[in-house]
Amino acid sequence: MLFMKGSPKEPRCGFSKQMVEILSKHGVAFSSFDVFSDEEVRQGLKTFSNWPTYPQLYVAGELIGGLDIIKELEASGELGAICPKVQKLEDRLKALINKAPVMLFMKGNKQMAKCGFSKQILEIMNNSGVDYETFDILEDEEVRQGLKSFSNWPTYPQLYVKGELVGGLDIVK
Repeated sequence: MLFMKGSPKEPRCGFSKQMVEILSKHGVAFSSFDVFSDEEVRQGLKTFSNWPTYPQLYVAGELIGGLDIIKELEASGELGAICPKVQKLEDRLKALINKAPVMLFMKGNKQMAKCGFSKQILEIMNNSGVDYETFDILEDEEVRQGLKSFSNWPTYPQLYVKGELVGGLDIVK
């Protein structure tokens, strides 16, 4: 977690901007909190961390440090070992596709379809007796758009068996 002034898209100080640039350059996965949005957090974190300035980077709940420390870790090559990397979208999609032997990417989930096509494919799947898992593409825009390109299949639902695309509702029917 990066506690910073502003947001990664709009840093409000040069140090925060530099920190975001370093983390991004190294593919570090991070979320952020704008300390200007909550004065109590801003002041309380300085006391809690015993670190008087921002930005402050935490990994697994532990303070790593401010910009100076991050620059030192970058220079020594240790930054990558300390910070979690962003998983590449293609790797993430492959992992999701292979999460279960039969994987259905749809609008909604097993309990509730959120479109007519997804509802129809759920009925077919449930009547087939096949054990399957679902992924709600409405919950993750990166997966929703990325899977269209990855599979070269522009619509949902998409059914995968043992990591291979079977097709959409028309094919499953």
